[in-house]
Amino acid sequence: MRLKMAENSVFAYLLRSPWWVSMLAALVYALAIRVILPEKYFIFGASFSVPLFIIGLIAAWKQAGVPSESRVASTVEKVTAMNWREFKLLLQQAFEREGFSVKEISGAADFSLHKEGRITLVCCKRWKAASHGTEALIALETLCQESGAQRAIYVATGLVSEKASRYARDNGIALMTGLELTRLLRLR
Repeated sequence: MRLKMAENSVFAYLLRSPWWVSMLAALVYALAIRVILPEKYFIFGASFSVPLFIIGLIAAWKQAGVPSESRVASTVEKVTAMNWREFKLLLQQAFEREGFSVKEISGAADFSLHKEGRITLVCCKRWKAASHGTEALIALETLCQESGAQRAIYVATGLVSEKASRYARDNGIALMTGLELTRLLRLR
């Protein structure tokens, strides 16, 4: 049996918050205990702030290296201002920097990435579309099956519909949206 944290619990909220919120809560709790309890019980009372401190450490670890919302927005803005050739070259360079051998292809995918004997197909030509449905994902999945590729990536800066997100998840297609693009492209 796998335990699952309640989505609206204090600990779940703190894990979604910036790391320093948990640390501040632990400090405030410890200071309040110092004021409320007699000195001989302080260590015992303050020990209940340890989980808050640990949650803060976990949150800091999870948030390390995650681009800020403003950086993601800036990357998406820069990428959507590019023409196809600029974007294609930028993506190709980024994948090569990650150790992939990149081949341009046509059809439902734009790139075929090769690394350690594994093939990944990337569909990115519709990156600027305001919304994305399942049509392109179905075509990408079909090409993946026909070509024997192990993975597929669909690049989108616009809104991906719930139906398309579900289709991608159910068929093992990775959606590369603003956050993932920001990590990959490393634009300044």
